[in-house]
Amino acid sequence: MAEADAVVVGSGVNGLVAAAELALAGWSVILVEREPYIGGFIATEERTLPGYLHDTYSSWHPLFVSGPAFARLGEPLRRHGLEYRNTDEWVIASVADDGGVTVAHRDPERTAEGFAHAADRAAYLAALGRLGADMEAIGGLMGGELRSPAALRHVAALLRGGGRQGVERWLRSVATSGRGYLRAEFRGGEVDHLFAPWLLHAGLSPDHASGGFLVTLLAATLHGAGVPVVAGGAGRFLDAFRSLLTTTGVRVENGTRVDRVLVERGRAVGVAAGGRVFRARRAVLASVTPTALYGTLLPEGAVRRELRDEAWRFRYGRAAMQIHVALSEPLGWRDARLNTIPLVHLTDGSGSTGIACAEAEAGLLPRRPTVVVGQQYVLDPGRVPPGAAALWLQLQEVPSTPRGDAAGELDTAQGWTPELARGYADRVLNRIARHAPDLPGKVLAVDVIAPPDLARRNPNAVGGDPYGGSLELDQGFVWRPLPASGRHATDVHGLWHIGASTHPGAGLGGVSGHMVATTLTRGPRFARLPRLSPGRRARG
Repeated sequence: MAEADAVVVGSGVNGLVAAAELALAGWSVILVEREPYIGGFIATEERTLPGYLHDTYSSWHPLFVSGPAFARLGEPLRRHGLEYRNTDEWVIASVADDGGVTVAHRDPERTAEGFAHAADRAAYLAALGRLGADMEAIGGLMGGELRSPAALRHVAALLRGGGRQGVERWLRSVATSGRGYLRAEFRGGEVDHLFAPWLLHAGLSPDHASGGFLVTLLAATLHGAGVPVVAGGAGRFLDAFRSLLTTTGVRVENGTRVDRVLVERGRAVGVAAGGRVFRARRAVLASVTPTALYGTLLPEGAVRRELRDEAWRFRYGRAAMQIHVALSEPLGWRDARLNTIPLVHLTDGSGSTGIACAEAEAGLLPRRPTVVVGQQYVLDPGRVPPGAAALWLQLQEVPSTPRGDAAGELDTAQGWTPELARGYADRVLNRIARHAPDLPGKVLAVDVIAPPDLARRNPNAVGGDPYGGSLELDQGFVWRPLPASGRHATDVHGLWHIGASTHPGAGLGGVSGHMVATTLTRGPRFARLPRLSPGRRARG
């Protein structure tokens, strides 16, 4: 039996952040991880050919470098080798089926200059300005417990800043879909083209509520933080954390699956894992889904039946896929501006992305998927051999269990077979080749990661959903993780729930791990996200 002040279950970004912050505050910590390696959906591997370093899962870190966990851990991680690559120039782009390209710069004003309508230029900058003026309060709500007295302070700050009308405007944006907001606020299609596909990165579709709020928040984050990637690959992020945890005395137990949270007299006192017991004198932090926590890990009778019932009804969202491509040399995009832009979406905006989401949610492989094209080598050339290139492709509109193909071309009768995954990958590559005709002649190797692969890698990715459960409005904000338990503190004293399934949701920010560590070490004053004005440049 081992004992520490805290036992942390799961070593995704929230588990890593919580363990590191607790250890830096003087706590003894045991970090228990099912896999033989730490990191959850963070890894860098030679997935295709020797010399090609691919970020196997997550890659971009704007939420981390602009968030409170980095504000606390950035300097220690830098001392342990963490370094970022970023751009101060053109940062993202969207390419339509007809070849039309919309681009965004780190500078909001240079971005707005590309909009056809003067009214849209003014509206875009005004929206970013409103967010900047209220960012301290909104950051406090997004980075703190919504069911706490601290949340009232942030609401009061919003009232002081914009009055009842200002607060209602924010509430209305939360109730509005991204498509609805963009249609109401802008005459032209540029903002929709750029940012509607970014809602996929929040686990939403253009037609889900809260998209109206997140569009501006995502835009401001990209302007302020860019799209930083870890120098040498995301695996170096784990190297820095591993070194930091070692020097702070955190005991990491890899290859150890937690079977049960131990509860004595209403208090969590540790975990049982693989025939061993890890005791916790002060807290247990579990970075798991509600389904796992309330359905498997907690003993019968430890919590209200209502919580178990809600956990059983917890919904998981669309699945995702990734495709890694080794190229002999960089793509020759028809629009040469794309040659130097790190992250490109192939989409027509809300229209095509909304259709693809609807098809995936109906169990169909989308006919025209939104494709996230990552060109990390633009920022970090050392990831590929000299003169070569690589693509990091993400598909976020994929059914967990395919029932058919919207294009009527692929056989889905056997589910996600390797043949089906490769056939769908070919569709994606052909979609890119319409805008970069030289792609087929430059492909050296392709590696496909299908939804079942994601689920095997990470037990929190149920059905291949990488976002820890649907983030529709009824499972977000004050209702995340569950309507009866919209906090990180659980009904079991000393047991804390962290991870993508909890507020503020998915994203490589480590916010829930930071919030709980802050609460445990500094008392009940929940940490706030730092103010991030649209023009602020966060750099690693």
